[in-house]
Amino acid sequence: METKANYVLIGAFTIVVTLFLLLFALWAAKYSSEKSWREYAVIFNEPVTGLSEGSTVQYNGIGVGTVQQLSLAPDDPRRVIAKLRLQADAPVKTDTRAKLSLTGITGTPIIQLTGGSPNSPRLAESSNGDVPIIQTEASALQNIADTANRLVARLDQVLSDDNVKHVSNTLANIESLTGSIADQRGDLRALIANAKKSSEQLNQTLATTNKAVESVDRELAQKLPGIIAKLDSTLTKLDSAATGANGILNDNRAAISSFANDGLAQLGPTLGELRSLVRDLRRISDRLEGNPTRYLLGRDAAKEFEPEKPAR
Repeated sequence: METKANYVLIGAFTIVVTLFLLLFALWAAKYSSEKSWREYAVIFNEPVTGLSEGSTVQYNGIGVGTVQQLSLAPDDPRRVIAKLRLQADAPVKTDTRAKLSLTGITGTPIIQLTGGSPNSPRLAESSNGDVPIIQTEASALQNIADTANRLVARLDQVLSDDNVKHVSNTLANIESLTGSIADQRGDLRALIANAKKSSEQLNQTLATTNKAVESVDRELAQKLPGIIAKLDSTLTKLDSAATGANGILNDNRAAISSFANDGLAQLGPTLGELRSLVRDLRRISDRLEGNPTRYLLGRDAAKEFEPEKPAR
């Protein structure tokens, strides 16, 4: 009985030790796994069509992890939260950006990480232990979709009913204009021919004018020295005359000043006396014209004798 009891104890001990070693191995593996991987989150403000759990995460084209989980943001269903499982040594910095990308023209979407300058600090967990969030930027797919939407909207505006009507009217007017031009083809030929003749005549006129201008330029160039010499001589004479006049004024400055002060002062009374003399002469002339005898002799003129006529 004691021998069987010892075997049971040994077996139980062996089983306990084996289970402990197994649990320890699992814990060590999990601890090692957690140390070699880190979790991050990416919040997309655009649809992530084609992206799924297990999709590759690349950093500048090199695989560094996978997508663990995709879910809609509880406070805003327009946003998508992607949880990433990345290698612990992946250089995820505060300026690292995530965006959707394609592995090829027809490949499946992946998450592409870019940026991360050497001087930027690593992206760490927040103080409350939340998963660090990698900021996103618009992907090429989103840019293409936005551009396509804008193009479609602009095409809708361009191809509106009013614009289509205007274009139809313009085409009709152009067709009418071309028809009118076709009907007046002969007049257009004549107009073009006249324009050609006018152009030739204009060229001849311009050539003649050019020759005349060149001739005038030559004559002017030949006569210009003589004209300049005469002008110089005239200016010299004017300068000499001005100098002489200035000398005369300087020499007679005292006489001119005396005349201006005394002569002009006496000119007023003289003009007044002259005006009185003219008035007296006019009065004498009027008297002589009216009754010269009385004015000269001081009495009236003798009356002529008239004989009396005999009575009948």
